[in-house]
Amino acid sequence: MKKYALLSVGELLADFIGTEIQESILETSTFERFQGGSPANMAANMARLGMNTALVSCIGNDNIGIYLKREVAKTGIDVSHVAVDDFQPTSIVVVSRTKGTPDFIAYRTADRMLQPQHIPDSLLAESAIFHTTCFALSQDPAQSTIVDAAKRANALNCRVSLDANYAIQIWPDRKQAWETISAYCSHDALVKLSEDDAERIYGHKVSEAQILQDFHAMGADLICLTKGGDGSIISTEKGAKQITLGVKPIEVIDATGAGDAYWAGFLTAYTEGASPETCANAGANLAALKLVTKGPLPAKVDKGILYA
Repeated sequence: MKKYALLSVGELLADFIGTEIQESILETSTFERFQGGSPANMAANMARLGMNTALVSCIGNDNIGIYLKREVAKTGIDVSHVAVDDFQPTSIVVVSRTKGTPDFIAYRTADRMLQPQHIPDSLLAESAIFHTTCFALSQDPAQSTIVDAAKRANALNCRVSLDANYAIQIWPDRKQAWETISAYCSHDALVKLSEDDAERIYGHKVSEAQILQDFHAMGADLICLTKGGDGSIISTEKGAKQITLGVKPIEVIDATGAGDAYWAGFLTAYTEGASPETCANAGANLAALKLVTKGPLPAKVDKGILYA
């Protein structure tokens, strides 16, 4: 039994979100501060299910960094591996509150300063899953650090996971993004991406078959392609087996963070040895809870919900 079910690696940052609904940041005058960063949210969701999780991130030596570490610790995540950079301030993202696609500006500073010593082999060896995001992979030195750590993780019997949440605003060089994602996936990765993620990665709409074929060609062992209200496709054993799953209709209250909830449920079931189909249902069940919950998931979530 590994010490950590999940070692989540990447951005820990402050989201400054507009308090009133406006078309863009230009019209927004007041912002509220929140703890942000998909890797931290993933680890928090699994901690809520009673799993041991740890976060590797880099913050600045400042009060925003103190605030973020304190907020993350409240969820039960082990924050002892959160590094502090003395020369870069903590990263922030400024976001408009809008009914459509939000306007945002990312100020990338300390979050990208992860170094190899922040992810030692000893930590990888005691973790069941090593997880990261496209945001974290988008800039060096974190990019090189995380790709190298994925290689070491795979060799140490720690499964590699990626949320392929690509955004061109964060990673403008799409060719370089393909190369980096491919290098990461080559270590038998478990990959989650949505249809929207795929369209952003390719720069245009592509078929499900093409997405699965290309990511397996990179070396991904399992791919979960989520399709919103149309369910998901799970492709396993490098594409040899595929499962299509639907979703139950629900009244959506808050869709923010549903993707992180889905993958947290999926990976929790995965670490418990469940089949890909059971993992996908577990992910859908936790995502459904998030969709009907305003704000984050409750502090404690009965793991039985995954298998209901």
